[in-house]
Amino acid sequence: MSVTVVVGAQWGDEGKAKVIDLLARETSVVARYQGGHNAGHTVVVGTEKYALQLIPSGVLYDHVTPVIGNGVVVDMPTLFAEIDRLESRGISCAKLKVSSQAHLIFPWHQSFDAISEGNLGENKIGTTLKGIGPAYADKARRVGIRVGACVDLISFAEQVRQRALIENDEVIHAGGERLDVEAIVEQFVVFAKRLQPYIADTIGLLHDAVEDGQDVLLEGAQATFLDLDHGTYPFVTSSNPTAGGASVGSGLGPRLLDRIIGITKAYTTRVGSGPFPTETLGEIGEKLVDIGREFGTVTGRRRRTGWVDCVMLRHAVRVNSLTELALTKLDVLDTFDEVKVCTGYRIDGELVHGYPDRSEVLAQVIPDYVTLPGWKTELRSCRSVDDLPAEAKAFITVVEQQSGVPIHIIGVGPERDDVLDWTPASIFGGKS
Repeated sequence: MSVTVVVGAQWGDEGKAKVIDLLARETSVVARYQGGHNAGHTVVVGTEKYALQLIPSGVLYDHVTPVIGNGVVVDMPTLFAEIDRLESRGISCAKLKVSSQAHLIFPWHQSFDAISEGNLGENKIGTTLKGIGPAYADKARRVGIRVGACVDLISFAEQVRQRALIENDEVIHAGGERLDVEAIVEQFVVFAKRLQPYIADTIGLLHDAVEDGQDVLLEGAQATFLDLDHGTYPFVTSSNPTAGGASVGSGLGPRLLDRIIGITKAYTTRVGSGPFPTETLGEIGEKLVDIGREFGTVTGRRRRTGWVDCVMLRHAVRVNSLTELALTKLDVLDTFDEVKVCTGYRIDGELVHGYPDRSEVLAQVIPDYVTLPGWKTELRSCRSVDDLPAEAKAFITVVEQQSGVPIHIIGVGPERDDVLDWTPASIFGGKS
């Protein structure tokens, strides 16, 4: 029995879904523990591409029970659109379980999201406008409506109506458009009835799975440096993607977490505003975007790109208690004459190796790089360490040494099998 957490070690879009899909082969339960439908997890299986937002990546395996945990905020229209899309392609969602304690997203949350972002002007955060932040705010204000309310449709309808009437006044006062309260009630009662078969005590389910000796995988959305507490505030998400959030958002206590895998690209990307020390503009930045297809799965927005930052990775190791790293998209660097690894920052000319505790300082640092020769070889066919060119091995070794934890998984292409083991330990923790 093991409980494994998979967490992004950068600003998201690191390829978590691919690693989760890989590990799910030997896992009984895969649970999302935070975030909402602002997540974009993509799995490529042969010629088929699956883009997931709410449903855990393990849904692609018949033996996996996919779970949406209590720490997630659920947009029912998106959830059912995703279920319909998957089932139309032959992927059953019958085993999906949704926590009765998860909170629901409603149209007023999306209205407030758009109003708030619009009011920020040039200082906008870059939110996806999906109502995630306002839903979490209502959870903190203790006025949110939880999934469990859907069990009693009459009571649920009244809760939605009362909340919608109150929020409607606030939306209008803030300059938004009036909501059709009764239309919202009618629509969401239909959704609630459809949700009923999926509702479960997922905390009890996960503990039962652990006690039965089953392997459990906890899947985070977004990433360490978008964490509400540990990210580049205020340019962050509204929940805790870090490993600590895995316990809170699943109900599995910290002592049950055996393995915490941080996912990092062989370079760095982020979406939206905020400091980015290794951001690379011009020809190199555009090349990373083009080769890596760096456009958001959910929003389609172009991602900002830069070299891999080991100062960030060392901090991610600390904050998450990472046991290892998975290095993805190494193949994107195949054609570069040279590649760079940030190993420290210069602040007012002084070299530091620690991560600044203030975003305004991070915005001013100058990255200190180690420059390595590129390998100028296609890596996609590599399936073992011996297949890798010496230059690629040197790059991986530097990242591993600088981050301070072992790298166990290397991604060398977009498909689920385009991976190799870097260490003698298998990707399944010795159970391959």
